[in-house]
Amino acid sequence: MERVLIVDDEENARIGLKKLLVLDGFQVGAVSNGYEALEYLARESVDLVITDINMPEMNGLVFLRELNRSHPAINVIMVTAYGGVDSYLEAMNLGAFEYLNKPVRIEELKAVMARIFNRELQQAN
Repeated sequence: MERVLIVDDEENARIGLKKLLVLDGFQVGAVSNGYEALEYLARESVDLVITDINMPEMNGLVFLRELNRSHPAINVIMVTAYGGVDSYLEAMNLGAFEYLNKPVRIEELKAVMARIFNRELQQAN
């Protein structure tokens, strides 16, 4: 079972996405910021991180830099409601697998995850 960590300061987005991914058979952890994510990753192994970019304390790009230092093999999907070319380029240069705009379309997210995990995922209901 693939393990996913969701990092998003928006509680409703974090909980909603977690519920959807659990229904698809993923083991899912969810935290509200980059510091909590780094603590989580010190205790748990994951295959994929889905992280927001705009978060207080440690934004997603800083978190991605830290993640690359400590866990370079983990795939990362960046999500943001405030996307721009600069943040897209920085995220991709830092090794993000994909960059999605919020609100995230579940079908689009599942297609990216299917590429990462090389498997078919159910269509969203």
